Amino acid sequence: MDEREAIARLKRIATSEAARGLLDDAALLDGLVLTHDSIAEGVHYLADDPPESVGWKLAAVNASDLAAKGAEPLAALLSLTLAGDGAWEAAFLDGLETALAEFGLALIGGDTIASPKGAPRVLGLTAIGRAGPRTPSRAGGQVGDQLWLVGTLGDGAAGLAQLRADSAATGPLVEAYRRPVPLLAAGRALAPHANAMMDVSDGLLLDASRIAAASNLGVHVDLAALPLSDAFVAGRGEDRAARLFAATGGDDYALLVVLSETLDPFTLSLPSGTRVTAIGRLGPGEGLSLVDGGEPIPVPERLGHEHCGHQYPPVDRRPVGAGVGHGDRNPPPLTPT
Repeated sequence: MDEREAIARLKRIATSEAARGLLDDAALLDGLVLTHDSIAEGVHYLADDPPESVGWKLAAVNASDLAAKGAEPLAALLSLTLAGDGAWEAAFLDGLETALAEFGLALIGGDTIASPKGAPRVLGLTAIGRAGPRTPSRAGGQVGDQLWLVGTLGDGAAGLAQLRADSAATGPLVEAYRRPVPLLAAGRALAPHANAMMDVSDGLLLDASRIAAASNLGVHVDLAALPLSDAFVAGRGEDRAARLFAATGGDDYALLVVLSETLDPFTLSLPSGTRVTAIGRLGPGEGLSLVDGGEPIPVPERLGHEHCGHQYPPVDRRPVGAGVGHGDRNPPPLTPT
C-alpha cells in the first residue's frame, strides 16, 4: 500500500469536517490548526546527523505546516523513541527544546516507547496552532491565479548531497538540510489573502501538482523563474539540470501560495527580507506543464518524494560517539526528501 492508497483508505474513517477530507496538511478544529509529522532515521535524516539537529528538524517540519495555514504556534505533543544509553536522546531533546522555544510551541505532553536494538528511530510531533482569520487549504485555486514561491529551493537537497559526499561537510547548504526554518510570520501575513497555500516539503513540482489537483486544475511552472540561493548557485550552478534538481529535491520548507492574478503580494505587510517569486499559474485541465525561459520542456518522471519506502538503506547503528560516518559504510543514494 503506497501513500495515496493509504490516504484513500483513511478517508473512509476521517469523516469529521475537521479533517478537511484529508486533502490538506493540517486539521481545523474549533479554531485550532492541528498537524502531525513523523521523521524516521534513514528516511528523513541520516543516522549520523547530530541528534540536536534532528530535534530541531522535527519541530521545524511541523511548524512549517502551521506556517502554511497562517496559524500562530501554541503547543506540541511529542512521540519519543528511546534506544541505547540515552545520550542520543538527551542531545535530541536539547535541539528540540531550542526549536520549540524559537517557534513558540509549548510542550504539553506526548508518549515514549522503547525500540528494539538496532531498529531505526521514528520520532513524531503533533503541533497545535491558533487559526487566523482565514485558514487556506490546498484547494481553492481559480483559473488564472498566479503561483508564488516564498523562500528558495534546493538548499536542503544540496546539503544532503554534500553530506553524502563527505559526512564532515559543513556550510549553509548542510545547515539548511539539518535546520530548516519555517516561514511562520510570512505565512500569517499571506494566509488571509491566499486562495490556496501549502509548504514545499516533498519537492516543488510534486507539491505544485498536488495544490493544482486539489483545485481540479492544471498548473504551469516556469523553471527559469525558480528562486535559488547564492549558496545553491555557488555549489550546483543554475542551469536546467540544477533547477530540476532544486525543483524535485524536497526538504525546502518554502511556502507555495496561490493568489488572485489581481493581487500583488509586495503590497502586503510581509516580514523584512521575505523573498517572494512568481513561478507559474493555474489553468484549466489537469496535470503539470513546464517551460524553461519560454521553451516547453518534458516533465521529469519523478516530481519529488513519495512516501512509499526508505530514502536511505538500513545502516549499522552504534552508540553515540562510536564515530560512524559515511566513510564507514556504503553512502546512501541521493533521492528527494
